Amino acid sequence: MLSYRHAFHAGNHADMLKHFTLFLVLEYFNRKNKPYWYIDTHSGAGLYDLGGSEAQKVGEHQQGIGRLRQAQNLPALLQAFAGRLNSMLPQPGLYCGSPWLALSLTRPADKLRLFELHPADFQHLQHNMQARLGRRGLTLQADGYQGLVSLLPPPARRAVVLIDPPYEEKQDYTRVVNTLKESLKRFASGCYLVWYPCLSREESRRLPQQLGKLSPENHLQAELYVKTPRADGFGMHGSGIFVINPPYLLAQQLQQTLPALTALLAQDSGAHFVLEHQIP
Repeated sequence: MLSYRHAFHAGNHADMLKHFTLFLVLEYFNRKNKPYWYIDTHSGAGLYDLGGSEAQKVGEHQQGIGRLRQAQNLPALLQAFAGRLNSMLPQPGLYCGSPWLALSLTRPADKLRLFELHPADFQHLQHNMQARLGRRGLTLQADGYQGLVSLLPPPARRAVVLIDPPYEEKQDYTRVVNTLKESLKRFASGCYLVWYPCLSREESRRLPQQLGKLSPENHLQAELYVKTPRADGFGMHGSGIFVINPPYLLAQQLQQTLPALTALLAQDSGAHFVLEHQIP
């Protein structure tokens, strides 16, 4: 199935958690004067029009990036994130996907590899990204799971990897675990970020435990719940980001900012966050 289009959900609460964490990780990698690779297994279109028919159909951005842009008295890191978003976007009515964010944060010597299998989204990705990428990166219409493994280890021996599938099929959960297992065999020191939805489904609840077993002594798990789960079990009530080999500052940074981000994005009294980590 290739029915999922992120354009309907761009800028929502899940993007806020995912992109804020990615922002913190890439800023940390930039501290060292050595190049690294950024690999995105499910890149989407790269840039989204929040005034377009897809985004307007459900309007999820209003309870995500819309709230962040209107917020005042944010913690310093969230304020820096919001400011960077404003400076990197061509106009206020647009919102970035992870490739656009990564390209804006990485440096001239860093390389990007952006995978997207959906034909329509890949065309948008090429249109939005290729000219800006130049010689720094490639957009590839290919299976991102297989593509990631084929690139490891990267020549730079430093890499940030984002695995962000739609989870529209149950097999996505299994593929994430198996891909990470194989990736760690080839490149154990990479920084791997896995985004996942918080659903009532068993596959969703079990995924963090499975990921933790792959790197029991060096991982971080952050979940942000924006509302109480529905009684019928349908819908996404939050999302999570699981990081293998996280930067050593990440747990402290999220501990300082997740309370404010949760309060900002809360949709009812069930909003809360979870932060767990095992760091040597």
